[in-house]
Amino acid sequence: MSARLTPQASQVRQASPAPAASPAFPAPVRTLPLALGLLAATAVLLLLGLAVGSAGWEPLALAPSQPGPDAAILWEIRLPRTVGAWLAGALLALAGAVAQGLFRNPLADPYLLGSATGASLGVSLLLAALGLAPVAASGWLLRLGLTGAAFLGAIGAVLLTLALARGVQHTLRLLLAGVIVGMVLGALATLVMFRVPEVMRAMQGFMLGTTGFLGWEAVQVLALTLAACLLAVQAGSRALDALALGEATALSLGVALGPVRAGLVAVMALATGAAVAQVGLIAFIGLVAPHLVRAAARPTHRWLLPLSALAGGALLLAADVLGRWVLAPQELPVGALTAVLGGGYLLWLMHRRPL
Repeated sequence: MSARLTPQASQVRQASPAPAASPAFPAPVRTLPLALGLLAATAVLLLLGLAVGSAGWEPLALAPSQPGPDAAILWEIRLPRTVGAWLAGALLALAGAVAQGLFRNPLADPYLLGSATGASLGVSLLLAALGLAPVAASGWLLRLGLTGAAFLGAIGAVLLTLALARGVQHTLRLLLAGVIVGMVLGALATLVMFRVPEVMRAMQGFMLGTTGFLGWEAVQVLALTLAACLLAVQAGSRALDALALGEATALSLGVALGPVRAGLVAVMALATGAAVAQVGLIAFIGLVAPHLVRAAARPTHRWLLPLSALAGGALLLAADVLGRWVLAPQELPVGALTAVLGGGYLLWLMHRRPL
């Protein structure tokens, strides 16, 4: 009997995330300085986002205070783009933290699980059906429609990944299933673009990940979605803490695993779908942000989830500012930039903690 249990115990140890906060350092003592630091970094990055334009660095002292074309560029283009980039990063990081806690897998994130690619397929199908390019997707109803299509695509991709992986117990099988689902759905999204050549060029930029399509309507959708998702995951934070101890322990503590998993998968898909619908495919924010928070504070999920959102917003906003500034007046696709940086982090993480 013990020989048969040993491999299962080994898999649980591999799939389990880092332990919660150490008893010697209560969560508030270690997380409050981290939260203040992330808020300060966010404030600095917001100012930098307003100061970097198409010509590169432009000091805020030159920002126009009177109505005119320059003021419109600052308040109607740069400000919503900057705020929207932060909100999208926060949603992706929140989805990654939920995925890692729900599946007890430290390498889970919306991109690796295929949900981000599924969301992009949903957006591509809707835009192709309407004959619209992402830059023309303005207005409340259309932005909500894109979010709904992305949500359906994301939740379908997650369910397909879980079906192929036969559950969440095997780390390597779950990751391989996510990669396969992501590749297949990404190929389908590419085929959709070729079917509608008039929007293909704009869709290619969208698939690489860009904050250039963000306006105030998109910012409002992202803000409302982030607020709803934060409220939902805070209600489920204790269940995630219980799941970190194992399914049997969670059941003994009275956690209804079925409804909890269904609700958290829906929240993860909604957060991923809302972000992808507005900024396209952004890789690895959902993987890196929760790991950085755990390395700094090792909190329980009550603190991990909002801190991950703060860290993810800062990471994506920093990548957006860097992409606008490095090769100005040209822009680096922010999704390509995060993929390079996040891929390097993933390689280091896999080397440090083998599958």
